[in-house]
Amino acid sequence: MTAQRLADDLSGRPSGRGFMACCPAHDDRNPSLSINEADGRLLVRCHTGCEQADVIAALKRRGLWRERAARTVVAEFVYTDEQGAPLYRVCRTEPKGFFQQRYVGGQWVNGMANTWRVLYRLPEIIEAPIVFLAEGEKDVETLREWGFAATTAAGGAKAKWLSEYTHTLRGREVIVIPDNDPPGWERAVSVCRELVGNVARLRIYDLPEGVKDISDWFAAGHSEVELIESLEGSPRAV
Repeated sequence: MTAQRLADDLSGRPSGRGFMACCPAHDDRNPSLSINEADGRLLVRCHTGCEQADVIAALKRRGLWRERAARTVVAEFVYTDEQGAPLYRVCRTEPKGFFQQRYVGGQWVNGMANTWRVLYRLPEIIEAPIVFLAEGEKDVETLREWGFAATTAAGGAKAKWLSEYTHTLRGREVIVIPDNDPPGWERAVSVCRELVGNVARLRIYDLPEGVKDISDWFAAGHSEVELIESLEGSPRAV
């Protein structure tokens, strides 16, 4: 349901950046219900004083209000400092979504304000001469399960690459494995521009056509031996 759709269903009219309509919770003859959207959420408010719960209940009775599906956390990826102390985490949910929390005073707090950003699995990669750079934490964990040192930066394909990340990888051989889609490749090229000249060797590994990411590649029955052999073949050098 969108603000426009709800306003149409209630015979509302535009007002500022939103809409006004008659409130369904009382005998409203002068439109008093504001309807707006913010951060992907539908917002309604009766300006004559109806309780919010009553407004929502009245909209539900008309079939005009849907509860958002409850999110269930299905995976947590903790980012730590060099000694392994937690700094922040990325939580993956179903239905598919992500949110981030920082670790403050022994507890997890929503948001990332004033948080030192690091690469994922930092204690492992600072000891590794060869590091795989994937787009997301799931792929990092897949590579680790097959015996490889791997990392990523929180935020996916749109996350800003920081100079601190480049410094962490300095002097290492880095193999970038993009997700097999335009945003993944755009991200990989952008990151490689930052790394070139700062790492000992830099390569981009092409996944076969039709394979979304390295996790899908392994799930299709491939092995670490095949990956090593293909890396010794003809991946792109940067």
